[in-house]
Amino acid sequence: MHKLLIYLTILMLSLTKVNAASLDKTMNWESTLQEVMKEQTFKRLGKATFSVLFWDLYKSELLTSSGTYPMQSKNEKLIYKIQYLKAVSAKDLVEYTVEQWQHLEIKPHKYQAFIPKISDIWPDLKVGDSLALVMSHQKSAFYFNDNLVGSIEDPMFGPLFIDIWLSEKTSEPKLRQQLLGSLIND
Repeated sequence: MHKLLIYLTILMLSLTKVNAASLDKTMNWESTLQEVMKEQTFKRLGKATFSVLFWDLYKSELLTSSGTYPMQSKNEKLIYKIQYLKAVSAKDLVEYTVEQWQHLEIKPHKYQAFIPKISDIWPDLKVGDSLALVMSHQKSAFYFNDNLVGSIEDPMFGPLFIDIWLSEKTSEPKLRQQLLGSLIND
């Protein structure tokens, strides 16, 4: 009987294309972004459209449960949601992320371990798709079109990733100002 249960479990996991790694990636997270937003009240700090010349590439918004940034307590959460106005492959998205970390002069040893993780999590994005980061005190999760696609259970990742847009050294200071809204005096 015990062997039969094990066999059925393995069969079910293989049929749904779920493996141990993907189960681990999504533990302790709500399955949709709407469920996350029902847990706490979120306040929008700002929104922005990222453009290069006259092409709009994406729209984004920054929300926090406290209405402030940076996060001050262990109970706070941050949502950074991007809606894509141009298709981008997951491979290109990872490359752009690494380029931005290099622009911020982050040492490679601080981000290299995250590259395979985000490569596994992020899908190719079409026009109209959204990808959202939900960051809490010790962990971060990604939601593709508002559905959980994976998480990174490392307290270093979330701040490292969000710094691409919110660091004072960001390559896009106007975008930062729009996202942080009245919280900065630039």
